[in-house]
Amino acid sequence: MSNTIEVTLPDIGDFPEVEVIEVLVEPGDVIEKEDSIITLESDKASMEIPSPASGTVKEVKVGVGDKISEGSLLLMLETGEEASAPKPAAGEAMVEKQPPVKHAGAVPVAETDSVADIRAQVLVLGAGPGGYSAAFRAADLGMSVVLVEKYADLGGVCLNVGCIPSKALLHTADIINEAAELEAMGVSFGKPKIDLDKLRAGKDKVVKKLTGGLAQMAKMRKVQVIRGWGQFQSPKTLSVEADGQQTLIEFDHCIIACGSSAVQIPGFPNDDPRLIDSTGALALEDIPKKMLIIGGGIIGLEMATVYSTLGSSVDVVELQDGLIPGCDRDLVKPLQKRLAKQVNRILLKTSVESVKALKSGLKVSFAGDDAPEDTTYGKVLVAVGRRPNGNLINAEVAGVEVDQRGFIPVDQHMRTNVPHIFAIGDVVGNPMLAHKATHEAHVAAEVIAGLPALFDPLTIPSVAYTDPEVAWMGLTETEAKEKGIPYEKSIFPWAASGRAIGVGRDEGMTKLLFDPDTKRILGAGIVGVNAGELIGETVLALEMGADAEDIGLTIHPHPTLNESIGLAAEVAEGSCTDLPPKRKR
Repeated sequence: MSNTIEVTLPDIGDFPEVEVIEVLVEPGDVIEKEDSIITLESDKASMEIPSPASGTVKEVKVGVGDKISEGSLLLMLETGEEASAPKPAAGEAMVEKQPPVKHAGAVPVAETDSVADIRAQVLVLGAGPGGYSAAFRAADLGMSVVLVEKYADLGGVCLNVGCIPSKALLHTADIINEAAELEAMGVSFGKPKIDLDKLRAGKDKVVKKLTGGLAQMAKMRKVQVIRGWGQFQSPKTLSVEADGQQTLIEFDHCIIACGSSAVQIPGFPNDDPRLIDSTGALALEDIPKKMLIIGGGIIGLEMATVYSTLGSSVDVVELQDGLIPGCDRDLVKPLQKRLAKQVNRILLKTSVESVKALKSGLKVSFAGDDAPEDTTYGKVLVAVGRRPNGNLINAEVAGVEVDQRGFIPVDQHMRTNVPHIFAIGDVVGNPMLAHKATHEAHVAAEVIAGLPALFDPLTIPSVAYTDPEVAWMGLTETEAKEKGIPYEKSIFPWAASGRAIGVGRDEGMTKLLFDPDTKRILGAGIVGVNAGELIGETVLALEMGADAEDIGLTIHPHPTLNESIGLAAEVAEGSCTDLPPKRKR
């Protein structure tokens, strides 16, 4: 018995309207379920829309150039009655356990073969930058994939409550500060009026656009998303709990991408909503009059930039003798000098002894040679690092080794001590960076697919998105001195950069380290506006084995901040004409 059904555009994410750029079928065509029928183009990507059933195309309702949205009629399809049943959308969690239901992207387990609800070739635990990259790469390589995520949206900490929202707020802070600095050029905008609700909504819109794009790409790849808390039940099964229901997933291979959590300091009133971590800081519930940031690392300083610009009187306390421990002092110096003018005070070699919750605020006691008196703050941000989540997934049941700190050891193929279980991202070790996780993800998926992949980078760049930004890669000068590694250093100060002077930001510099014998680049550090955008060239130079001559002879556009890299290499070669000549000895 035949039946004519209407095929409409399904939910494709956070896109109100998309354009049809190709119609792939015409009346009379016989198509199979999942055959592509049209191609759409959004501002993020092009995508093919599959048919929900098999049958014969009776009438096509759209054409090239049409703007359509969710629910728009695409075509009329004559199909068998049994084929017209609605198909569960890829990305929906399975809630019914019996009988097994077929989901796009996963292979159901026959009742006689297993007690599991779902079976997949690859299970990915965690949907942060590493997790979704692993899932998508595995799907692209032809494997059935289930992606387990505890949060409502894909993207993990980075997209939802970390890297992305913080950069949206930092951009706002940069614009406010740049507008104020234009007074030196005779342009005054006046004091900004900040609508906190709109600012928060704007930040959330940025996040939603990206997470919506991920949900769309999961559907396009037929990756099944199961939302809930996942824990191993055996070396081959994982249980996911959500809303009191459990789903048991059986897998051939697993990629652990469970990430990390913000460190809480024992003895502090961690249940008090005024004591926040980075997630709480990015929620932007209010702008306190006085705020303390515990930790002078990247996260702490980024939030100091945001909150001080929005009107808080910010104190930063750091136990070490300098900000951003691990970064060369000469790179941090311009940042610290500028930040000291923005915040109330920077307390180095100082610790927080106690935090007491009072009705009037959080009373903080300090210790150290120059420790200030007890001070009461409206909010206290704890930004002292992150802890891996390796101990939260019942890994021991699967036989996966987890060390005392919560890290999961892996080899260069990202394989744990259990051959069919892999791990990537924050949980496998420092540095805890999204771009590291993404590359590890591709390696794990490709190894599972039988490809000759290996995670063996020569360096992983780091960036502090402060004002000015600080970025570095490879060998640092501090590390070279500590380990006795010989090096030659060349510096191009941005005080000699026409571009930096033109934008009123000449406090930066570009530093390159070279091998004294081979002249190959060993490391680089940049401090200044957009340093994070510049460091990538030096990473490529290191990976390609470039020497000072290679970099110096590469023609960089002028006038740019980027050319400071080539000019620093010319300094090493002795051919730079943008600086005074070296003094003859």
